Amino acid sequence: MQPLAIDLYCGLGGWTEGLLAEGYRVVGFDNERHKYGEAKYPGQLVIQDVLTLHGSQFKDAALIVASPPCQEYSYMAMPWSRAKAIAADYRSGARDTKNLTALFDACFRIQREAIEAAGHFIPLVVENVRGAQPWVGRASWHFGSFYLWGDVPALMPIIKPAAKVPMPAGGDSLTIGFQQMAKLQAAEGFKSSGMNWSDQTKRGQDFTRIAGKQSEGQKTAGLINKRNGHGLTRHLTNQSEHDAVKVGGDWFGSYAEQKAAGTISPGRMHGKGSKARKAASAAIAKIPFVLAQHIARVYKP
Repeated sequence: MQPLAIDLYCGLGGWTEGLLAEGYRVVGFDNERHKYGEAKYPGQLVIQDVLTLHGSQFKDAALIVASPPCQEYSYMAMPWSRAKAIAADYRSGARDTKNLTALFDACFRIQREAIEAAGHFIPLVVENVRGAQPWVGRASWHFGSFYLWGDVPALMPIIKPAAKVPMPAGGDSLTIGFQQMAKLQAAEGFKSSGMNWSDQTKRGQDFTRIAGKQSEGQKTAGLINKRNGHGLTRHLTNQSEHDAVKVGGDWFGSYAEQKAAGTISPGRMHGKGSKARKAASAAIAKIPFVLAQHIARVYKP
């Protein structure tokens, strides 16, 4: 028989994809059905508020995984006055931290109830963001911006560093660097504002302008805001990388705040509550397959 796994706050099913690949039968729980084009939850889905579940119904499970919503944790990790004020309210008691951590705490309550009903141990792995740590305790391990609590295995997969691009024979490093950037632009489907990579008379000025912005920790208009192994972009500011939070949807305050901070996420390009916006948030929150598969293999009976 296939071992049973329970996926709480399952979203698009990042955990479930890895579990299914390892031969589990998976039942996911969420308060809505996430389906955006071809992207949808791949397992058996139950539409139910996780807070209303009792762990005794999972006494036959071999593993429980969970990804509680992290919007408020992520928001409070941002360097905005309103975000800091909300965090201060929780610390002072003006806001109840039990409400803040309720979805996270429910996972461990459900595990305790499942163990009691089963009469044997049932492992639980909970994923969230680094910003949750001040409120729920230090994470056991993390895979990039995906932080883990609960019964995290001692041996976990390691994120590979970005591969270095070998220097082609001939040509100076500056010319080759811009050639690589042009290829990157073509592959990613975007254009640089005010840049012409083929204009050799401007390249020195453009390079100086970009390097100056990087040294000041500013974002460079039109360039991908991520590390990619290229010398030209490896120091671009990436707030999500620095703060270990996931970027998307409603998670980081008002549009005006994001616009002022220069951190408008893909989800913000659409109206509040729109399907496109929800799709962006769900995709960003999705557990990486390599992580889900590793956990599935470790706990497979």
